[in-house]
Amino acid sequence: MNDMTTDTAHLYWNREWQKADGTSPWAQAEPWVTEHAASLPPGSRILDLGAGIGRHALAFARAGHHVTALDAAEAATAAIAAAAFAEGLTIATHHGPMTDLPFPDATFDHVLAWNVIYHGDETIVRRTMAEVARVTRPGGSFMATMLSARRLPVEQAKAKGREISRNTWVFEGPGDKVHPHYFCTAPELLSLLWGFEVVTLFDRPHEKPGSWHWHLLAERLK
Repeated sequence: MNDMTTDTAHLYWNREWQKADGTSPWAQAEPWVTEHAASLPPGSRILDLGAGIGRHALAFARAGHHVTALDAAEAATAAIAAAAFAEGLTIATHHGPMTDLPFPDATFDHVLAWNVIYHGDETIVRRTMAEVARVTRPGGSFMATMLSARRLPVEQAKAKGREISRNTWVFEGPGDKVHPHYFCTAPELLSLLWGFEVVTLFDRPHEKPGSWHWHLLAERLK
């Protein structure tokens, strides 16, 4: 499989975002995300990478930060623009891939990538991590989740899957895992973080038992 064809999960999520509304679990901001944002200086420049329908971008804007939201799904950026307009908030929206960010070097004080960077093979992941490092200012922060290798046996027990390249799997059945997903151990994750110093790293399930994700907070090296 060509490495540039593995970053395809937005095709699934574009359909999901068309159906999502304020009652969706994807509309609720994560406490860890908003707690960190509250520690940033007022008016910080924040990139919400893979912003979905804007649960975090909207929370950042409400807190008075300068927010940019990027997503590869057109329905996502449309939903964010509409929600921001309805609340009188200013959020710059960009439709595009995470592997080629349309921003100058050192643009942002903080970058959030919640449940997004693992949507692709290792080439996609490394390319995206390099782009995040490029657009984060020295001393700025980066918060992300990544799929834990601890989750892989859980997915294998639920559906037939195959490894299409190193650590990258697709699974049969409903949901977005018919598209490539990257699973990693802690050492593998740390090897992806060139240019960052890790502040916090822990592994926990999300809303479903066995849904293990790495949770990462890092600082861009000066």
